[in-house]
Amino acid sequence: MSQAQLAGPDLSDSYVSLIESGKRTPTPVVARLLAERLGCTTEFLLHGIEPRQRIDTELGLRHAELELYHGDAEVAAERFGEIIKAAGEENAMLAAHARHGRARALEGQGKIGPAVEAFERLRREAAAHPERLADLPLTVALSRCYQRAGDSLRARDLGGHALRQVARLALTHGEIAVDLASALVEAAGVHPQQNSALSYVRQVLADNGVPPAVDREAEVHALWRASVTAAQGEDSALAVRLADDALATGRPARMAVRLARIAMDWSRLAVTGSGTLHIDEARGYATAATEIFAVFPAATREHAASLIVLAQVQFKGHKPAEAAKLAASSLDVLSGAASATAAHAHLVLARVALAQGEGDVPVALRRARDILDTVTSPEEHDRQVARAWRELGDLYGETGAEDDQAAAYRKALETVGVRSVLNGVAMDTAVLTR
Repeated sequence: MSQAQLAGPDLSDSYVSLIESGKRTPTPVVARLLAERLGCTTEFLLHGIEPRQRIDTELGLRHAELELYHGDAEVAAERFGEIIKAAGEENAMLAAHARHGRARALEGQGKIGPAVEAFERLRREAAAHPERLADLPLTVALSRCYQRAGDSLRARDLGGHALRQVARLALTHGEIAVDLASALVEAAGVHPQQNSALSYVRQVLADNGVPPAVDREAEVHALWRASVTAAQGEDSALAVRLADDALATGRPARMAVRLARIAMDWSRLAVTGSGTLHIDEARGYATAATEIFAVFPAATREHAASLIVLAQVQFKGHKPAEAAKLAASSLDVLSGAASATAAHAHLVLARVALAQGEGDVPVALRRARDILDTVTSPEEHDRQVARAWRELGDLYGETGAEDDQAAAYRKALETVGVRSVLNGVAMDTAVLTR
């Protein structure tokens, strides 16, 4: 069929040529007219995909999202990959969303290098095709990933760029704002001098709070299973509806947990940083975080960590007895598991004993050191372990054990990758603030 035949009496040959070359987008009326003459559906003409195929792809995206949030990130990455292949270049919008999902799944697996590559490609695509992808969520994701990869300068540049964008939008609510606050407070743990970043984090917490949460994971999985069953019965529309319900059911809890993490990290910085001390705010946010994490069985490690943060806040607020109780509660939650959090619990107990002039300080320090010597879990963040070694060194210094102090500082540096230049180098706590 020639362009003239396709144009017929209703359209001009030149207009059809412009549509074919991608320089014009047909109106809905013109699209229906062209589809009738070409013997295909309007959906296929506009998107390169039939309606049934499109709804099945949409369903696949939702099930992959459910796998990412409530299942296995590795399985989610595989499912997003299948959607990318099925969508192809003809359906660029769905393919772009699937690539974004796969990048998030790679990050969820801890594969930060591949995740960075995927997010960078998506950001280039967003610059070329802003109708497909938004740049801001990608910028936030890259800032977070570069921080975790150890490239703090790139992370700060991207975080600053995102911060200027949200300031222009006056954006402090929603997933993008919470994601950015999370990335900024994580970076602030390495660069606490970023006052503008922490001000934004504090504003997000003030505007959103840490809302109470209910564990509705069983409901999410029930709706997810129903969606799968509907899909097997060829009822794709119902399957999509059920998958949407499952995602919506889980969203409040996901947001509450993310805000609880931000609140916990902000509270930790409030009592350990060099800036203005907001002790009452820190106590409130740390308390709210512990209450959220206590609800979810999968958040045991974070529950224990939040109890330690609250203990540090209470110690800073001149309540050593409360601090000691919270540290002991953290150890109970961990049930004997060796982790940086357990070491921090013993360090809090050592600080309390030191402040009260008790004789349990050496015992608590030895227990913390023994735990840190055995921490090998890949789930432990290097900076958490390094922070525990550094605090152990500080306490050894306060008790006059200079050799043990130097050894602890050396272990802190080794934990974050500084090894070959350590021999014969004198160290103090200022070296370890980054």
